[in-house]
Amino acid sequence: MQLRTLARDCLYLNWALPLSAAPQLPRPLRYEVHKWEDEDWVFVSALLFRITGLHPSAMPFPRLSYPQMNLRLYVFDDCGAASVLFLRTLVPFWVVPVSRHLGRQPATAASFSYPAPTDDPHRDSWSWTVERRHRLEVVAGLGNPATGPGPRFGSWEQTVEHFSHRRRGYSVWDHKLRPIKTSRPPAQSWPLQVELGEVGLMAECLGTAEAGHWKQVHSAWLSPEIPFVFELGKLIELPVPATARMPAPEAG
Repeated sequence: MQLRTLARDCLYLNWALPLSAAPQLPRPLRYEVHKWEDEDWVFVSALLFRITGLHPSAMPFPRLSYPQMNLRLYVFDDCGAASVLFLRTLVPFWVVPVSRHLGRQPATAASFSYPAPTDDPHRDSWSWTVERRHRLEVVAGLGNPATGPGPRFGSWEQTVEHFSHRRRGYSVWDHKLRPIKTSRPPAQSWPLQVELGEVGLMAECLGTAEAGHWKQVHSAWLSPEIPFVFELGKLIELPVPATARMPAPEAG
């Protein structure tokens, strides 16, 4: 199934986590590990954005638009390609049946309060809130490129490239991996200064990391528009290890 959409006002929030605090991965994925201060680190990102006009490539209609947050880990697949594992996808409650039963994606319901920075780019700051049992609260405004705690990737442009330009993704469904191939043109990125309020939602979604790990981002930016084409592949008959510490999708 090939789908097309436009991601609007896409907020990237990236954190560095010690490898010891990361969940175990399903085979054959392995973490992309970076050395920093004599310790092994990995990265996790939360992307907060609006899906606009989601539709199958072969059909112009129907089109769906809704807010979303996805939580992703940065990994290598069995071919050694830099990829992402979609650990959790949060959507409005009415999207959950569509995502699970048609797309076979591990979606859970949440509520959203998102700004529209591209409609009001001259404001000093904007606020995002996502809530399930716990909340993620973000206040961000335009600022000089900056990097917080964690490994470095060179220039700001190289940092953006490292996180955003990946063409392979995977999600877990029914103890199997589903490959997701994506294509997208280069997108504009606005560097942000970020203040985090409540971060309990991050600990809820990734329970292996302590709450203190979420207090400061490694890097953050906003992409006003990202056109996406992505293809959902067939489930790979590779079971997730029984000991894997991965949060399972929850009902509703």
